[in-house]
Amino acid sequence: MRQTFGTQDTEDASETDLAKHNEDDYVEIKEQMYQDKLASLKMQLTQLQEGTLQEYQKRMKKLDQQYKERLRNADLFLQLETEQVERNHIKEKKAAVKEFDDKKVELKENLIAELEEKKKMIENEKLTMELTGDSMEVKPIMTRKLRRRPNDPVPIPDKRRKPAPAQLNYLLTDEQIMEDLRTLNKQLKSPKRPVSPSSPDHMPTTPVEAPSQRYEARIEEGKLYYDKRWYHKGQAIYLESKENTKISCVISSVGTNEIWVRKTSDSTKMRIYLGQLQRGAFVIRRRSAA
Repeated sequence: MRQTFGTQDTEDASETDLAKHNEDDYVEIKEQMYQDKLASLKMQLTQLQEGTLQEYQKRMKKLDQQYKERLRNADLFLQLETEQVERNHIKEKKAAVKEFDDKKVELKENLIAELEEKKKMIENEKLTMELTGDSMEVKPIMTRKLRRRPNDPVPIPDKRRKPAPAQLNYLLTDEQIMEDLRTLNKQLKSPKRPVSPSSPDHMPTTPVEAPSQRYEARIEEGKLYYDKRWYHKGQAIYLESKENTKISCVISSVGTNEIWVRKTSDSTKMRIYLGQLQRGAFVIRRRSAA
């Protein structure tokens, strides 16, 4: 029995020693693994510092490719933007040049039209003055010539250029013009005789008894007093002549001895003197502005 116990004790001791030996081997192996891993990390760190680490070189290559690709895209974007800006610049420049040329042509045409209109107005006023005797001298009208009386002086020909007849709207017939010119001629030669009612510069302000119908017409403070009624600038009227023509007009301006009216049909202007209104050459009637 003692022998049995002895054998059992020996086996237990052997098992204890074996376990202890195995534990020592495990610790030694673990220590060795730690040392190997530490040595590997140190070697990788050294390679990383030297730039020879394979993983580092692989990632650096990938970053370099991404960098170059981004630079290439940026260059392409810059080129496209530059081309777009240049195209817009050229387009805006052409548009500015075209607008400048158009404005220059428009300005020139407007100035020419304005000057032509002023020229026509001046020529019309000049010819109207010659027809009505405002210049206090009898001048030949276009190609018409007055028959000389025995005591009349020889008329001096007017060498000045006459305006084109198509630029004037005649308010009187040829017979009325000749009659007025004869009356003016008599008045200039015989100043003591009664003043002709056709002279716009010597019109009385009150009606004068005459065989034909007379109208009271005068201008005061920029308004026309005619046939017991007042007329002002911008008023719509009917203008009737001896030929029974009736024209729809608007008073455009009131002067000191005449009024200007504008036809509503074609917007042409006509000058009417107080003398023509007083002797009934023209008759003014009110009309509705509509």
